[in-house]
Amino acid sequence: VNWTLLKRRSRRVSAIKAFPCLLLAPSLFLHVEGLSSLHEVFPSVHTMGFGDLKTPAGLKVLNDFLADKSYIEGYVPSQADIAVFDALSGAPQADLCHALRWYNHIKSYQKEKASLPGVKKPLGQYGPAGVEDTTSGAPPANDEEEDDDIDLFGSDEEEDEETKRIKEERLAAYNAKKSKKPALIAKSSILLDVKPWDDETDMAKLEECVRTIELDGLVWGQSKLVPVGYGIKKLQIACVVEDDKVGTDQLEELITAFEDHVQSVDVAAFNKI
Repeated sequence: VNWTLLKRRSRRVSAIKAFPCLLLAPSLFLHVEGLSSLHEVFPSVHTMGFGDLKTPAGLKVLNDFLADKSYIEGYVPSQADIAVFDALSGAPQADLCHALRWYNHIKSYQKEKASLPGVKKPLGQYGPAGVEDTTSGAPPANDEEEDDDIDLFGSDEEEDEETKRIKEERLAAYNAKKSKKPALIAKSSILLDVKPWDDETDMAKLEECVRTIELDGLVWGQSKLVPVGYGIKKLQIACVVEDDKVGTDQLEELITAFEDHVQSVDVAAFNKI
């Protein structure tokens, strides 16, 4: 009896029992332990498969396997079902009721099979234990090396002159379109209080004088007379100005220039538009 080997095997089995998550990454576990397969830890673990699924014997194994199962793995259709389905030559015979029921069900997912969960594995990783897969012409599992050959994002070095030319034309068209868009003009709404000298000031003439002021970026709006006291009224007049062209100091200076009618000018309200 090789007592050293038995001690090592016992230690590894104990480790897996204590940390069952090791079996979720068997390749890592085998690498750390310096093993070639789990058979060295569990001698009773056998190969898996359905035999040759293109023969009646293999279909019989599949039928027996599905007697108490809806799918090859788990409780929903997955890539495991697609891998086994693709290995079949056709629908099982009517007497293989479980396999036929499963075949017809998975066949209904053919248009969306690529979106089913899971990753295709070799047929030898599906099915009952103790049966070796011998199916000939079975579709290979997903090859990671093939994925490495596909550059999803492309490379600048691989772009030909035609592609560069198209990119440059589209960029130029975009910049031209963007340059044609009108620039956003900042405007403000201003409410001015224009006060006269006394109650004898002709307010109609005062307003007329104010509205004679014409500037690029200035639009006069509505106005009204507001009582101040002792029979005196002030002119309250609104206007809209372009901020880059007209300022409140400029308006005040121009309005107070009518000194025969205007005593002072105040900004009653100022709002950005």
